[in-house]
Parts: sequence; structure tokens; C-alpha cells
Amino acid sequence: MAAMHIETPVGTLEVEERDGAIVRLGWGRGGEPVATPLLEEALRQIGAYFAGTLRDFDLPLAPAGNAFQQAVHREMLAIPYGSTRSYGEIAERLSTYGQPVGQACGANPIPLIIPCHRVLSATGLGGYSGAGGLDTKIALLKHEGGFPFLL
Repeated sequence: MAAMHIETPVGTLEVEERDGAIVRLGWGRGGEPVATPLLEEALRQIGAYFAGTLRDFDLPLAPAGNAFQQAVHREMLAIPYGSTRSYGEIAERLSTYGQPVGQACGANPIPLIIPCHRVLSATGLGGYSGAGGLDTKIALLKHEGGFPFLL
């Protein structure tokens, strides 16, 4: 497994690759960086996202998770930049309930790229498992202009 780091407005992010796909994005540094062309492209795209010049990531992804979590990942990937969905809306599409959707969002191993920050509760922000918690979720939503009353 190879990993590289990038400084962003929401902290230091570490991106990991395994077998030609991104498998994890987390906060902090896990060790010495090991560069690969895919990781260099991932860091370029993350930098462009925060610079406001990229709205859609185009990277091979291989997030861990069971079949239900994979279905939630696909639903999150379908949420356009600057838009949001509720846990309930995703649950309805998957014929389930909001709580398991929230749990799958919280288990997302590739936040930002798989945009769990775009998933909200019916009455507010919901949660966010990334470093900084809701402050990070708010910063990402503000960056995208996707939650107007926060602006």
C-alpha cells in the first residue's frame, strides 16, 4: 500500500492506494509518503477541488464495505457538487431506514471523494466522522455553496 499527504483548508489529508485504486482518505499522517502516479493525481485533484477548479473527482475507487455500504457509497457519489441529500432520501432509494444509512456514511473510508459531507439529517446537519467533525462538514458545505443558510 502507498500513501501521500496534502495540506488542505480542512487539515492534512492522507490518501492511500492499493492495487491501482484509492482505498482510504483520512486526516493526519500515517507514515512516510510513497508516491505513485495515481496518488499524485489524487493529490492534484484534491488541490483543484479546494482551489475551486474541480467539482467531480475522477479516480478509481475501491472503498471497503459490505453490499449495503457499497450501495450507500454509490448514492453519495451520485450527489452533485453543491447539492445535498438527506439520510432519509437515500434510505428511501435503498428501501431501508435513515439510521443504517447514517452508519454507512460514518463508515465511509474515502470521505471528501465519496462525499458523505453532502448527506444531512432531515432537521439539520447530521454527523460527520472526519477530523473536526461538524466544523469540517460545515467548511466543506460552505466551500461547495451547498447549504445556503450556512453562507
